[in-house]
Amino acid sequence: MDLTTHYMGLTLKNPIVPSASPLSKKMDGIRQMEDAGAAAITMYSLFEEQIDLQALAQHHFLEQTTFFSAEATSYFPKAADYNRGPDGYLDLIRRAKEAVKIPVIGSLNGVTPGGWTRYARLIEQAGADALELNVYLIPTRTNLSSDGVENTYLEILREVKAQVQIPVAMKLSPFFSALPHMAHRLDRAGADALVLFNRFYQPDFDLEELTVVPHLVLSSSNEMRLPLRWVAILYGHVKASLALTTGVHSTGDAVKAIMAGADVANVCSVLLERGPAAIGDLVNGFRQWMEAHEYESIGQMKGALSQQNVAEPAAFERANYMKVLGSWK
Repeated sequence: MDLTTHYMGLTLKNPIVPSASPLSKKMDGIRQMEDAGAAAITMYSLFEEQIDLQALAQHHFLEQTTFFSAEATSYFPKAADYNRGPDGYLDLIRRAKEAVKIPVIGSLNGVTPGGWTRYARLIEQAGADALELNVYLIPTRTNLSSDGVENTYLEILREVKAQVQIPVAMKLSPFFSALPHMAHRLDRAGADALVLFNRFYQPDFDLEELTVVPHLVLSSSNEMRLPLRWVAILYGHVKASLALTTGVHSTGDAVKAIMAGADVANVCSVLLERGPAAIGDLVNGFRQWMEAHEYESIGQMKGALSQQNVAEPAAFERANYMKVLGSWK
């Protein structure tokens, strides 16, 4: 069975790619994922806010110390002279590139235009084979229009593409009012891949403390239906590679992703639940499924159940809604 797939110009040995997660924060986790059969590694996200907060905290304590002694100003270097920034993240990418043979994909979650471009260049210089832009934008202002949101994504993509030579993937929100139009605009602007979707973690309420609190819930296979639908709709309509992320837990889930039209199936929650060994189970299961159903290659399977190839394209639109409602007894 030929499990080879092509993702934003990279040739991968199979379609199973771990998405950004805590497992890639240490070399042991990166090596374990490669050993288990991962085709590439998407590094955990570098957040611009965290770098800024670290710099501010360091500056605060250094400046406060100078007030304890008049002589302090003579031997403490000024804050501007300190090497503050994403050094640990960049060093991990360098070490990962030396240690593993599979592609290493950086992940960046920026805030400011300068932050996106600066850290994108640094990640490229560290040796990353590609870069995923993890755009996390929650429009809460009433004067921010849908055009404004879309243009923000496009500006980030264009500015980063102008600064780096490596492939760039855009990780999208599922909340665009006209997703195919947005995907088409990003495709024309040079996105090498579209990752569907960013899983926005919703806050919860603590009713005793009367506070808003974070609440992490790992995904389930049922959540895969949202990206599955949109990958199937977009397949054949954009040149960019497609990655399906959220809800891939089993061999069947991974097969569905490829049949919908994805080039790769990103996995995260299943690895946090079962460990990196789950990758090997998915790859082996994928191979066995292909053999049992007489598929010889990923290319033969890809997009077989996309909207443009199924017998009933309306199954992805209103017909599905009507049938689901009518199925309840």
